Amino acid sequence: MGKILGYSFGLVLIVATILNSCVPETKPSENKWTVSSIGELFKAPPQSVKSRWVSPENPTGEKGKGGLTNRGAKGNAFFIIPPGEKKIIFNIKGAGIINRMWLSGTIGVNGLQRRAVRIDMYWDGAKKPAVSAPVGDFFGIGLGMIAKYDNALFSSPEARSFNFTIPMPYRKSALITLTNEAAEEAWVWYDINYLEVDKVPDDAMYFHAYWNRNLKTTPGEDYVILPKVEGIGRYLGANIGVIGDSHYRGTWFGEGEAKIFLDGDKEHPSLVGTGTEDYIGSGWGQGEYASRSYGSLVSDRDSDIYAFYRYHISDPVYFHEDCKVTLQQMGSADKNQLLKIKAKGGAVIPVWLLGKDGKKTFQRGLLDEANPPKLENADFPVTSTNYYRSDDVSATAYFYLNQPENKLPELPSLNIRLKDLERRVFKVIRVKK
Repeated sequence: MGKILGYSFGLVLIVATILNSCVPETKPSENKWTVSSIGELFKAPPQSVKSRWVSPENPTGEKGKGGLTNRGAKGNAFFIIPPGEKKIIFNIKGAGIINRMWLSGTIGVNGLQRRAVRIDMYWDGAKKPAVSAPVGDFFGIGLGMIAKYDNALFSSPEARSFNFTIPMPYRKSALITLTNEAAEEAWVWYDINYLEVDKVPDDAMYFHAYWNRNLKTTPGEDYVILPKVEGIGRYLGANIGVIGDSHYRGTWFGEGEAKIFLDGDKEHPSLVGTGTEDYIGSGWGQGEYASRSYGSLVSDRDSDIYAFYRYHISDPVYFHEDCKVTLQQMGSADKNQLLKIKAKGGAVIPVWLLGKDGKKTFQRGLLDEANPPKLENADFPVTSTNYYRSDDVSATAYFYLNQPENKLPELPSLNIRLKDLERRVFKVIRVKK
């Protein structure tokens, strides 16, 4: 019993910490019932705060309206969404805070549906969705993949369902839709747990998520995880998927640094890491692992396929004017490997290496000189060299913003979302369980 109580108390502290950190206090709130109060399990709620669930058994979330389909027995546990159709799964008027969503069905076990079924979320009657992403990517794992994971924001306990535990406040209304762009019908089990309140705190921000894919990044140009968004907000992090170009097979992809441009940063960022695997808490390569704030759920170096995440929960990234997030496209290989890559037609731009004596022999700036060092030169050391490369990269970025709409591009077409997944991912990697 003591162990159970200890675990429960620890869980309370974790939940309270996450909720406190997700909504920064920019000014004192006039509403005594704040988002952080939800974490205090022992605290009596005001009369105006009510717990509600929306599911196929109670699509409106109304009081006393659950389980009516089959006279109280289970009768409508899921919805079927035919190809090409959109289903409204949450449509609530008034102020509230979504705290959790669970989703399962065919999407959980079908890789193409995880990319082809999209989720959109609208706050306060906005015409443009604040969240627009493929379902699988939105719930924390890219490339149409699935795995067992449990982190600070998302989980899939047995690699066939999805959960999020993220506070999503709204002031006037909330609308969530699923659109089935797959060729077959999607069966969807879900529930969305929320609080009905009179008013959310004045400083509460809106949750946003943005997905994009670059099928072939340009060597020397950073992949953009999150284009510049303007306003007051907080960057929560991202999950990223990489399908390595076959030209580079057998070499390391992850030397690229994560960069976060804040509040007017232009050419250079305020926040910068030291390498891809370093940014997600590892080092000297990247295997498969999962933790609360960072992890790599898929790491197949033989095929150059990776799906990983980094969430800024305990190390908040705030912005007051604007925010942009990028990832350098940089790998590492020795001279002989790079010459073979070039011979096969792969793009290679060397930017840094270690000389035979173990010292740095040239830096990025030398590439702008009239005669930069060339791989073909006899005096170019046969050693570890960082180089710009080109891969297929996608990401879902999560952030809060002090407005219900963003000005980011719309979700890419189905063709871009699905291109080459069957051939380059599904046939190469079996589902991780």
